[in-house]
Amino acid sequence: MTDSISLASGYGTFLTPAVAAEAAIRAIQAGQLPVADAAGLPVLREAIARRYQQLEATPVAPQHVVVTPGAKAALSALLTAILRPGDEVLLPTPNWFGFGELVSRAGGTVRELPLSAEDNYTLHPAQLRAAISPRTRVLLFSNPNNPTGRVYHYQELADLLTVTQDFPALYVLSDEIYDLVSFATKPTPSLLEFPDPHGQHLVVNGFSKSLGLISWGVGYLVAPAELARQCAAYRHATGGAVSVPAQYAALAVTQSAASVASGLVSQLHTTRNLLLDHLHRLPGVLPALPEATYYAFPDLRAYLTPGLAAAEASRELVSRLEQAGVAVVDGSTCGAPGFVRMSYAVPEPLLREALNRFSAALRKLPAAV
Repeated sequence: MTDSISLASGYGTFLTPAVAAEAAIRAIQAGQLPVADAAGLPVLREAIARRYQQLEATPVAPQHVVVTPGAKAALSALLTAILRPGDEVLLPTPNWFGFGELVSRAGGTVRELPLSAEDNYTLHPAQLRAAISPRTRVLLFSNPNNPTGRVYHYQELADLLTVTQDFPALYVLSDEIYDLVSFATKPTPSLLEFPDPHGQHLVVNGFSKSLGLISWGVGYLVAPAELARQCAAYRHATGGAVSVPAQYAALAVTQSAASVASGLVSQLHTTRNLLLDHLHRLPGVLPALPEATYYAFPDLRAYLTPGLAAAEASRELVSRLEQAGVAVVDGSTCGAPGFVRMSYAVPEPLLREALNRFSAALRKLPAAV
C-alpha cells in the first residue's frame, strides 16, 4: 500500500521561531512560574492590544483581549457567551469545516449563505441584507478565507458593515488567523480597522498559522470589555489559563510579528508556485488564485462521477485520491462539493510526489476530461 502524503493538514511544517523557543526557556529557567489569570498574562494582552491600537479605528485595550488555548477555544468562548436558544449564525460558504460543530455545541444553528466561485466568492451587500432574519445573531466569516484563500479587502468589508450596522443586535465575528500569510499587494484588513458604534465587532486570532507556533496552543479573542470578561470567566470555569511558557512564546512572536510572518511567507513561495502551476496545467481544473493562507481550492467538478448526488460524488473523488496516496480536504465539508482544499505548506519533494499522484489519479477517473 502506498504511504499517504497529506495535503489536508491545517498546519504547516514550520520550525518554532527561535525567539519563541528562547522566550519560553527563559520563562522556565527564571524560577517558579506565576499563576496566570484565565484572561492571560497582562504583558501579552497589552502587546496584542497595541497591535490593534495602531489601526486607529476601534479602541482596543488589554481588557478587550482574552488569551485562549488556541483559536477554537476563543471561538467557543464567544459563541457560548452570545448565542441564545433559537439563534442562527449566518455563515458564508465555502468556509472552514469546523465552524458548524462549534456553533451547535454553543446552542446555535448554522445557516449557510452560499457564495459562487464564478463570482470569486463575493458577498454582495444586498445578498447579506436579504439573508439576515430576526433569528440571525452572528455573521461569521474568515478573512483570509479558509479554504479558498480569498481576501476580503477594505472597501468590501466597509460596504458589508454598512448593512450590519443597521442591525445593532447582530454580532460580526471575524476569524483572522491567517491574516499575515498573505501574497496580496495589500495587507488583509482586520475587522478592528472599522468603527464599531454598537459594540458588534468580534475578532479571533492565534499564533499557529501566521506566526509559526504550531502545537503551542495559543489563541486569543478581542471583544467589548463586558463580553471579554464573560469569556474570561468561561475559560476560568472550564479550563483556566494557557501555560505561561507558551504565553511568553506568543509574546515574543507578537513583538517580532513582521519578521516571523515574512519568513514564513518567503518559505511558502516555492511550493505555492509549484502547486498553482501544476493545477493550471491539468485539464478541466479551475483553480482560483488564492491571495492568502497556504491553501489552493481547485474546482474538480469536471471529474465527478455523473449521476451521483454532488456530496456523494465529492466524497467518492476524495476517496479515490486517498487510494492513490494523496489526502486532501473534501470541499463538501466546507460547503463546496467537487472542490478540494490542498495545502502547499509541505516540503517541496513531498509536494512534487503528491502532485504526481494527484494527476495520475485524476486521469484514471471515469469522468476524466
